[in-house]
Amino acid sequence: MGLHPPHRRAFGLIIGLLLLAFGAAAAETSDRVKVDTAFIELHTGPGAGYPIFHVVDRGDWVRIIERRTDWFRVETTDGKEGWVSKAQMEQTVQPNGEPTRFDDPSLEDFTGRNWEMGALYGVLDDVDLISLYGGYALMEKLTAELWVQQALGKFSSSYLVDFSLVHQAFPEWRVSPFVAIGGGIIHTETSATLVESSDSTDETLHAGIGVRGYLTRRFMLRAEYKEYVVLTTREENEEIEKWQLGVAFFF
Repeated sequence: MGLHPPHRRAFGLIIGLLLLAFGAAAAETSDRVKVDTAFIELHTGPGAGYPIFHVVDRGDWVRIIERRTDWFRVETTDGKEGWVSKAQMEQTVQPNGEPTRFDDPSLEDFTGRNWEMGALYGVLDDVDLISLYGGYALMEKLTAELWVQQALGKFSSSYLVDFSLVHQAFPEWRVSPFVAIGGGIIHTETSATLVESSDSTDETLHAGIGVRGYLTRRFMLRAEYKEYVVLTTREENEEIEKWQLGVAFFF
């Protein structure tokens, strides 16, 4: 059972933003640097326990391919690829002669982030829920977020697209609470095996509370609770609850 077009577009937008985010992060370490010490050692893997198979001498250049914690995968001018520790990489220089420095993301970056992307798992009225979201900081304490979510039940499946405004009163805290309000749509598809099966698409309003917690580098933990009002075409609106927990990447 596939997503309907509005959900596919929103889902594709968030996936695209996630790819751009990781691409931008990778681009930060895609530079050529020159060895400015006697030599640097290439390991077969990202750790001191991996064997050294090659050394790069002073004056030679390497290209940084990727970073994994405090280890960098590099390529030499003759095509050899290996892993070099951060300590040794900081004994290289940039093409302009400046020493190479790697600024690790910190709590200050978490506080001053502009974008965040994440994936969460939870329950929507006792039904398993998977969520993806992207957010942009409109100002220090206010973030706009777009959500795409899928709830898979035994007799029906629901797809939600939400827009939220999130207010974070204490963005400088390592563990920071927030409140959220917003609206969206929910599309529900009932099982074809049911005698009276019918699909529906309704507008929603929601309000919620939650907490963000800085983990390490560019990652944070997020937990939240939201209560939805589904504006149905029936005589009474429907209320549903959502709990979820997940991890987000910020930049």
